[in-house]
Amino acid sequence: MNKGELIEVVASRIDASKKDAGEAVQAVVDAITEAVAKGQKVSISGFGVFEQVSRPARTYRKPSTGEAIKKAETLVPKFRPGGEFRAFVAGEKSIAAQAVKAVREAGDAAEEAVRRVTGQAQAPVKEAAKKAAAPAKKAASAAKKAAPAPAKQAAAAAKKAAAPAKKAPAKAAPAAKKAAPAKKAPAKKAAPAAKKAAPAKKSTARKAPAKQAPAAE
Repeated sequence: MNKGELIEVVASRIDASKKDAGEAVQAVVDAITEAVAKGQKVSISGFGVFEQVSRPARTYRKPSTGEAIKKAETLVPKFRPGGEFRAFVAGEKSIAAQAVKAVREAGDAAEEAVRRVTGQAQAPVKEAAKKAAAPAKKAASAAKKAAPAPAKQAAAAAKKAAAPAKKAPAKAAPAAKKAAPAKKAPAKKAAPAAKKAAPAKKSTARKAPAKQAPAAE
């Protein structure tokens, strides 16, 4: 089975297009290759472990000439099959059910790898969009703050202008109250005049006994 055939099998088992299945398979291969190249172990439960090992320096002979050639220490990838994988190859377990499980796990790993790749690609775009939207948001907030201010100032000015107009008629009332005592003034002046006239009559009554004095002689 080559890579193309593997993609067809994966596409049929996960009910996806060949394009999506091919991207998933390639993403899995790339993720494993990058991790092993960094010295990391990639362990797939039941399938096996991909890892990096060191091959020590050695000397070998060239088959055509028999010349001894020294080869330096190198790093090589290594795969160690898991217990279930060995059991399937030995025929001790059924492959059908476990194969589906393995493919699904590989598909999940591929989807995760694709999410990481697309997320890293979209991060700069989202950051740029946020930076571009920031000035517009600031301008909108500034416009909202500036718009109500003139309306509030106009309403306050209208209230101040209406307040003196209401208070002006109230000041005319004290003038009317002050005019009321003017009517009582003539009555008070007439009463003392009447009182002064009364003692004048009493003085005439006192002169009467003076005329009776000669009659007594």
